[in-house]
Amino acid sequence: MIKSNLKIVFLASLLFISFKPIQSAEMVDPIKVNWSFKGLTGTFDRASLQRGFQVYKEVCSSCHSMQYLSYRNLGEQGGPEFSEQEVKAIAASFEIEDGPDDQGEMFTRPGKPSDKFKNPYPNVQAAIAANGGAYPPDMSVLVKARKGGANYIYSVLVGYDDPPPGVTLDEGVYYNKYMIGNKIKMPNNLIDGLVEYADGTESSVDQMAKDVTTFLAWAAEPELEERHKTGVKVIIYLVLLTILVYLSMKKIWSRVDPKV
Repeated sequence: MIKSNLKIVFLASLLFISFKPIQSAEMVDPIKVNWSFKGLTGTFDRASLQRGFQVYKEVCSSCHSMQYLSYRNLGEQGGPEFSEQEVKAIAASFEIEDGPDDQGEMFTRPGKPSDKFKNPYPNVQAAIAANGGAYPPDMSVLVKARKGGANYIYSVLVGYDDPPPGVTLDEGVYYNKYMIGNKIKMPNNLIDGLVEYADGTESSVDQMAKDVTTFLAWAAEPELEERHKTGVKVIIYLVLLTILVYLSMKKIWSRVDPKV
């Protein structure tokens, strides 16, 4: 009886050692990109910001809102820096609901620079219903809201792939190796040549992903360049102050007789 129990324990131990636990999701770190806006003196690439807005407008804006941005922000210093006429033309290309008028009716009009970015859906319920039960997140602060920031957003945009053997996906769900859980309801909307860039840049998937991520990084922190400039000035001031304090203290203590 004792020998039989020992055999069972031994076999169970072999099974425990031989088999690794099955993981439901492949954990992959985001791709690290050398973004121009990172670091103490980082700045946004103006051309990339303008191309990124074009990708957002032509691809992303049909599902994702940017409720904290106004069209006039596109012309402000530190951002895409479109000209005043370009900003007016961009705003006017959207039909904005306004009102009520004198008869109490709502009406639509061409957008103005002071208008907020147009929301693709009238309410949250409509957005969920149009996207198979998934709510497309607002992109205004998406880069700041996701762990991994710009690297994570970029990685998800280029991370679509066929599911590995043994992984089954429900209808309307796609495999993405960088997405948490590897499952995402947003289809892969970026394909080579999808957008015809105004500046003639080749619109590869990688280029579009980098450009729109740069635009989203600016949208999440439009004052980044000004903050960097202020930070550099503060550091220079503190360094000079430290030197002056050191020289002053050195002069003061030089008058003190060490024998006293």
